[in-house]
Amino acid sequence: MKKKNYSSLLWPLITLAAILVFNLIFTKGFFNIEIKNGHLFGSIIDIIKRAVPVMIIAIGMTMVIATKGIDISVGSIIAISGAIAAIIILNTGLSLFFVIFLSLAVAFLFGAFNGLLISYIGIQPVVATLILMVAGRGVAQLITNGYVLYIDHKAFEYLGIGFFLGIPFSIIITLIVYIITYAVTRTTAIGLLIQAVGGNPRASYYTGINVKSIKFFVYAFSGLCAGISGLIISSDIKGADPSFAGLWVELDAILAVVIGGTPFTGGKYYLFGSIIGSLIIQSLTTTILTRGVPVQYTLVVKAIVVFIVIIFQSAEFRQKVLRGLKRKIQ
Repeated sequence: MKKKNYSSLLWPLITLAAILVFNLIFTKGFFNIEIKNGHLFGSIIDIIKRAVPVMIIAIGMTMVIATKGIDISVGSIIAISGAIAAIIILNTGLSLFFVIFLSLAVAFLFGAFNGLLISYIGIQPVVATLILMVAGRGVAQLITNGYVLYIDHKAFEYLGIGFFLGIPFSIIITLIVYIITYAVTRTTAIGLLIQAVGGNPRASYYTGINVKSIKFFVYAFSGLCAGISGLIISSDIKGADPSFAGLWVELDAILAVVIGGTPFTGGKYYLFGSIIGSLIIQSLTTTILTRGVPVQYTLVVKAIVVFIVIIFQSAEFRQKVLRGLKRKIQ
């Protein structure tokens, strides 16, 4: 089992290392980290900070994909979460605690709505989350009355642009989400239950596992993670953009999870791999932009690299390549 874990993380780590080495050679000062006013600045810090929304969403998405599901509504939940926070700040005198609590509660409920449709009503995951993907952004626009709202709230802005002990606070939030998720899934039965449900839901049912509850939980958790990302994005841009906040972020999150080694077939998951996958995507995006690649080619280059990584992650592909090499040698 340990060998499988190692091999699943090997190619993502090699890919990330290759991107970083490329920048070390061709991008001047890429690894330089400076301290300004007690805060850390540099390309590496910037990459990690920009990857934060995808990393947090990828943590929730990992749990969903581990149950052989998918959640394409997270971008819309991001928009809703940011819209809720903006409306509360602009129209009430509630403290930051209630702004965060109410925004995350709404995000959790929308995730739970997905879980209800999928686990208890029996709608296919892609269809159920597609409903919220389309309707959710409309809900966000209704909340803001179709406008982009701007926020001037120093305490709220700290979530996205603040620093704690010199480190961007958004990175600290990501670390906390990761540690809590890892601890819960590794020190309690929930991690094994998620793997069991994803590996064989029918057998899990006959062994006494409440399959519906597990699926309901992972989608609610995915909604919560999207809500956290929504608050960070809203804080970072100092406002709520119901039309473009989190637009297509679900695709990057799904890619990050798959690149990180979690298979769509369910039954396995690699949280750390999803973090690495998120960093690969953001590092690649930053590299493409800093190298001056024309905008019209950026998505193509990104897709090619992702394709190569996924291909080499396939054990079947590697075996065929090795067999071909052996035949040539013989």
